[in-house]
Amino acid sequence: MPFLSNLSMLMKERGMTYEELQFASKVAPDTVARARDERIATCKLLTLEKLATALDVEVIDLFHYIRN
Repeated sequence: MPFLSNLSMLMKERGMTYEELQFASKVAPDTVARARDERIATCKLLTLEKLATALDVEVIDLFHYIRN
């Protein structure tokens, strides 16, 4: 998949744990884990917005695209 997650890097930059991100974003633990570990194939825009808001970034900052 050409989309790679920046979630782990963003969490590290902010000193935020899984639990803190789950609580702040109100996103299910398995969704946060899958998004962080690049195992997520689809995701609702609302979920991405919740994660971005909790990390104080724009939705576009959560992932980057690698052209094949």
